[in-house]
Amino acid sequence: MFRASASGSWMFSALNSIKEDTINGKTVHTSSPHYNVTKGVRTMVSKKMHVALNKQIGYEFSSAYLYLSMSAHFHAVNLPGFAHWMNEQYKEEMGHGMKFFSYIYERGGKVELEAIDKPPSSFKNPLDIFKQVLDHEKKVSGTINALYELALKESDYPSQVMLHWFIAEQVEEEKAASDIIEQLKMIGDAPAGLMMLDRQLAARS
Repeated sequence: MFRASASGSWMFSALNSIKEDTINGKTVHTSSPHYNVTKGVRTMVSKKMHVALNKQIGYEFSSAYLYLSMSAHFHAVNLPGFAHWMNEQYKEEMGHGMKFFSYIYERGGKVELEAIDKPPSSFKNPLDIFKQVLDHEKKVSGTINALYELALKESDYPSQVMLHWFIAEQVEEEKAASDIIEQLKMIGDAPAGLMMLDRQLAARS
């Protein structure tokens, strides 16, 4: 699930950065998959890929922060099962961020963390919240797909392989949110049904 612009655009502005820089009086083509201007040494990812991977860490950590805020909300309204589900989602997103973190170093890059926006703290009913979760996961899928498209453009085969896992993961993330939305629609305003779903969500591990 990262910082959105006021227009709701989730584009990688950094992906259109310059293709060459002057280092020590020499012109260096930074689109090369073996040069990283940030470190000033040869690496195994291009400058564009290095920047985009770093940004994805921020998007994943921002997602985690959002789900932790949703967990806090559910705790406040006495829905511990929903709170648990969101807390597990928080931990999962943190894990995703750390996968990118580790991958950057495996490819000889450098992690540069960015600021994370404050998540919302006020939410409506469970159905509305899970609709937000689904919308958010679709945006995350968009950033992962953009990374994959960049990896194709840069002929970065290892990154393509790594991103296959995330692409499959996002299919599961969207389906999980969609399934809960459908259950909440069937429950409607029935408190008993909501309590049953709360117990179901508490079993997530």
